[in-house]
Amino acid sequence: MKFGIDLGGTKIEGAVLDDNGKVLERRRIPTEREGGYDHIVQRIARVVTELEQATGLTAEHVGMGTPGTIDPPTGLMKNSNTVVLNGHPLGRDLERLTGKRFTLANDANCLAIAEALLGAVPDEVPDARVVFGVILGTGTGGGVVVDGRVIGGAQGIGGEWGHTFLDHSGAYCYCGRVGCTEQILAGPALERYYLRMSGTSRGMREIVDRFRSGDDPAATRTLERFFHFFAKGIANIINVLDPDAIVLGGGLSNIEELYTQGIDQIEEHLFNPRRDTPILRPQLGDSAGVFGAALL
Repeated sequence: MKFGIDLGGTKIEGAVLDDNGKVLERRRIPTEREGGYDHIVQRIARVVTELEQATGLTAEHVGMGTPGTIDPPTGLMKNSNTVVLNGHPLGRDLERLTGKRFTLANDANCLAIAEALLGAVPDEVPDARVVFGVILGTGTGGGVVVDGRVIGGAQGIGGEWGHTFLDHSGAYCYCGRVGCTEQILAGPALERYYLRMSGTSRGMREIVDRFRSGDDPAATRTLERFFHFFAKGIANIINVLDPDAIVLGGGLSNIEELYTQGIDQIEEHLFNPRRDTPILRPQLGDSAGVFGAALL
């Protein structure tokens, strides 16, 4: 049996999977990150305990997806937009508290491994060896899977697509830089752009609806800009990594036009005369993070 935890900014989800990827038990509780670091650690331990009690199983090893990543030389969390985690030995603290082994990876890596092994990739590109997973949602990120294993990298930042430079028009990022992919393609960045164009604050769902209606110039500019920079960002991945498949995830991956107007522009930016790389829709939805954590 595989125990997985998906640590998000607003919720902590846990699941137990059998060898076929079937869910035996799930739990979800609020993160309550306003309570601080120690409180979050206690909340994670609570989910593990509840999973054990519900299944009658004892977890020896738990996989966990996190916002941010573990710095390999120090074992400390870094680069998390849940900033109270940064600088703390999250894995070691959980092991000390629970007596269990923990393997941690960035949440985008968990999406990538889940879709590569259980989701879209086996169905559509069964021979794929190199898979890149993309998160497009409240944040933007990426993960690399090679031969069924996550590539975390020597510095723990493998696949950190969300903090590659995309364009100077991107706002200041929480990482301290300007022009990050996340500050152009993530949902909050798109909403801020729409606000600048229109003077009105709207959520992404409404912006997309108004884009489709065709009578809101600000919505049209916002989505066309999204597709343009999405294509540039994905082309950079293909030019550097040349994966066998790219699978999308996160709430913005549900925008239908992304798979036409967005994907159609990728070829313009490729160091190749055509785009052979399949760009896949996710199959696991919100389950991808916790499934991928369990697979760690």
